This record gives sequence, C-alpha cells and structure tokens, in this order.
Amino acid sequence: MRAGLLSFVVVAVMAVTVCVGAQGVPARRSVWDGVYTDAQAKRGRESYEYSCATCHGPDLDGDSGRDVPALYGEDFIAEWNTHSVKDLFDLIAKAMPKDSPGTLRAETYVDIVTYLLQANEFPSGGQELPANAMALERVGIDKNPPIAR
Repeated sequence: MRAGLLSFVVVAVMAVTVCVGAQGVPARRSVWDGVYTDAQAKRGRESYEYSCATCHGPDLDGDSGRDVPALYGEDFIAEWNTHSVKDLFDLIAKAMPKDSPGTLRAETYVDIVTYLLQANEFPSGGQELPANAMALERVGIDKNPPIAR
C-alpha cells in the first residue's frame, strides 16, 4: 500500500511539473511581434549617439574603409537573419564600445539593440524588451514577417 501511494505521488508530481513547465515556457517570438517600446528605442538612440556613433556613424552607416559595419539595411538584416536577439546583444555587450567593451549596463545594451531594431523597421509594441538572457534568446531576428495562418 505504501509503495503504491509513493508511486502515485511521484507520478502526480511529475505530471504537474511537466504541465507547469510546458505552460511556463513562452513560445519563440519574432522581432516582427513588437518586442520593444518606442520609449526604449528612444533611450537606445541616445545611448547609441553617445557610445556608438563615433565609429558606426550618426546614421548607422558604418565605415567600410575601417571595417566598421553598417547597423541597418539589407546587409545587416542578412547577417542577423535566423539569429536570436540574444546573439546580437551578446556581440554588442562583449565587443562594444570598441575603446571600452562591456562597460555599459545590460539595460543600456538592450536599449541600443531596440534602437537597431527600430532603425531596421521592425515594429514596436507595448512592452519593453527585458535584459534577460532567456527572454532575448526566445526572440528571433527574421528578415521577413511570419506568414499569417
């Protein structure tokens, strides 16, 4: 009797864990889903102008002569297509600003990423993009909007 009860409890706990886990994991999102706010992108623009524009230009044009890539347009989107927002965030946070990489706060890097999303004409939404690795990993950078079903 006791072994049967213990088995039942173990199975019940496993079932609850599976159900909660499945419901607690948000589905993959796309940059086309409005994953940032306009206010966040505005902060990102201000941070970009202060920390990034010296190398990448005030218009995000980059400088091909100095091997500084543009941060908008077809080439940028083609480079990041099928990557996650976390991939972009990680690169920027580890390597930028060039003269002092990794010195900005995580929230500032996320704001800059949202400015780049806005500059590349991905729509804004009603919630800010959080500086959370799991949340950033679940947002894909997709060249084209998902096809409606």
